[in-house]
Amino acid sequence: MIQRSLYVDRSPGELRAVLTADGQPERLLIRRDDDDLRLALGARLVARVASVEPAISTAFLDLGSGAEAVLPFKPDARPRVGQFLDIEVRTEPRRGKLAVARMRAVAAGPARLLTAPPDPVGQLESLIPDGALIEGRAAREMADEAEALVLAVTHPLPGGGMVSIEPTRALVAVDIDVGARKGAETKRVTRQTNLGALPRLARLLRLKALGGLVVIDLVGRGHDAGAIITAARAAFAPDNPGVVVGPVGRFGTIELIVPRRVRPLAELLSDEAGALSCKTLAHRLIRRLEDEARAQPGARLIARCAPEIASAAKPLANALVGKIGARFAILGDPARPRDQPEIGAT
Repeated sequence: MIQRSLYVDRSPGELRAVLTADGQPERLLIRRDDDDLRLALGARLVARVASVEPAISTAFLDLGSGAEAVLPFKPDARPRVGQFLDIEVRTEPRRGKLAVARMRAVAAGPARLLTAPPDPVGQLESLIPDGALIEGRAAREMADEAEALVLAVTHPLPGGGMVSIEPTRALVAVDIDVGARKGAETKRVTRQTNLGALPRLARLLRLKALGGLVVIDLVGRGHDAGAIITAARAAFAPDNPGVVVGPVGRFGTIELIVPRRVRPLAELLSDEAGALSCKTLAHRLIRRLEDEARAQPGARLIARCAPEIASAAKPLANALVGKIGARFAILGDPARPRDQPEIGAT
């Protein structure tokens, strides 16, 4: 039986909740104070129909204040331009893609948020109603570990081998490799690697919040297609409804459709160039200051960081004062690399 626990790390301006399976991060939800809750999964809103594209059976919705979403519709349920609708966000936006909504009913304007999305802790608690909830230092370490896994491309497999996960605009590309697991029994090793990789891959995709079309490049050739398909269905069962497992192709790949519901976490943590965003680095700086304050009670702390990180951290500083007092300063230093702040005590 899988042992599940829920870790909750609360820091100024950010909440990180991690669900683990047998001690390994499986899901990570991050909620920041400045998030637009209208675009989060489960939010319920009144939206105005801005335009309708019958050729693609899609309406574009105005959520107010510049926020947008799309609404797929059936030919016999086509909305009208200017109409106000009661909607629910079913898929969060991702880079280059708008949020996808589901219509509940016709409504009266103006556009507004009716019901906030579920709290991240509540979402994960619903998956393990009797599980342990862990906070404090252990939760911070687990959340940091989960973030590192989200950002990593290559992941080791138990017993040897590795799986690499690289999302593209069109699909998620996955490569399974035996690594150093080579020897005379090549067929047995490749079979074990492929079958062992699928549960690990499913957990990592849930952790990274990746979905859509997933193409897996299996290791070796002459695969036991029946065993692989059965293992894939079992590994991705928690992502149902909506999982579709295709056949093993002639080129040694298998394709899956995994429902895409939330924004990929790498997009939340990174900028468009793929580097950690200033906001993410600012949150990391604030957490480090909070940890140093606990380790050095009464000391005055000086943080020196890149100017853009200092600027991004300003909105979080007041909240940090409420937790550790006004005994720190954040100074912009053009000589500091953006991901290498320096914290000292005076």
